[in-house]
Amino acid sequence: MKIIKSIAASLLVSLFSCKAQEKQLSAKAKTYAEISVKEGGKWEGRKYIGGTFKNVQRLKVAPEHTDHSFDIRYEGAGWESNKIGYRLYLDWRNAIDIFGKKTEAIVLPKVGQDNFDSYHEMSDWGADILKAGKGIGVGSIDRYLNKERLHFYAVDSTIAKVENKPNSSNVKVQYYGWKTASDKIDFTSELTINPDQRYTKHTIHASKEIAGICTGIVKQKNTELLKKVSKNKKWAYLATYGTQSLVPDNLGMAIFYQTNTIENLVDAEFDYLLVFKPTTKPTSFYFLGAWEQEPNGIKTKEAFLSYLDQKLKELNDKNKI
Repeated sequence: MKIIKSIAASLLVSLFSCKAQEKQLSAKAKTYAEISVKEGGKWEGRKYIGGTFKNVQRLKVAPEHTDHSFDIRYEGAGWESNKIGYRLYLDWRNAIDIFGKKTEAIVLPKVGQDNFDSYHEMSDWGADILKAGKGIGVGSIDRYLNKERLHFYAVDSTIAKVENKPNSSNVKVQYYGWKTASDKIDFTSELTINPDQRYTKHTIHASKEIAGICTGIVKQKNTELLKKVSKNKKWAYLATYGTQSLVPDNLGMAIFYQTNTIENLVDAEFDYLLVFKPTTKPTSFYFLGAWEQEPNGIKTKEAFLSYLDQKLKELNDKNKI
C-alpha cells in the first residue's frame, strides 16, 4: 500500500510540475526549449533512483550520467517549434533525435513525465519518430577518424543551457575537455529554432583545429539519398527521404551546409557524414526533419524536394534562412 501511495504521489507531483511549466508558456508561443532533471532521489551506480523532474535553465551533467540513467527527462535537452521537436542526448551518444508533432501546440513539457520512454508510442501530440540506433541521428556532432566515429565517451564536464525568447528558442551545450584519439579540446554547440520553421540552426565552435569533426544523417532502410548545390556554389544540401520513421511512414531529413566548410562527404557504415575542415572559427549549418503527419505536412518526395529547393534558393540569395 505504501508503495502504491508513493507512486501515486510521484505521478501527482509530475502532473503538477507539467501543468506549472505549461502555465509559464505564452498561449501564443511557437518555440520552446527545456532541460528537465530529477531532484530528491539518489544515484545507485549510474542509475538515478526516485526523485521528481524539475526544469532548469542550466545543467552541469552529473559525472554518473550515461544513456538510460533516468536523471534527465527524455535523456537530454529538448527544443521545438510549432512544426517539429528535437532532443539532444546529453551522454556519450550525443545524437539528435526527432519528435514528430501532430499539433502546432507546444508539447515538450508533457513528454516523458511518466519517468518512462512512452514517447516512443504514438499519442495525441505525436511521438519520437527517429531511430538513431548506432547512428548520429540528424545534425548532431561527432568525430570521424580512420573510418570510425569517435563519440563523447571522455569529457571532463558538460554544461547545457536553454533560453526562450519571443521569436526563438535556444540550447547551448559546452563540452570541456572532450578527448578523442590524441586530442583534447573544448567544444560548443548552439542550436536555435524559430517559429513556423522545421529547421534548426546549429553553430559549432572548437577550441583547437582538429581533423574529423563531423555531422550527418543516420542511414535508414527504404530511403533515397538526395543532394544538390546552390547556383552560386556556396551552399548545398544532403538529404534523405522515404518510409524511414518509426511509425513507419514518410520522413525527410536534410542538412544545409556551406560548401567551403566541408572537407569531404563520407558514406559511412551507419550514417551519411559531412566532415568539416579543421578550424577554430564558429561554423553554422542547418538541419531539419519533415514528417508527413505534421499539420499540413510534407507527404511526398516531390513536395520535400520542392521545400528543400526553396530553402536552398533562400541561402543562395540571402546567405541565411
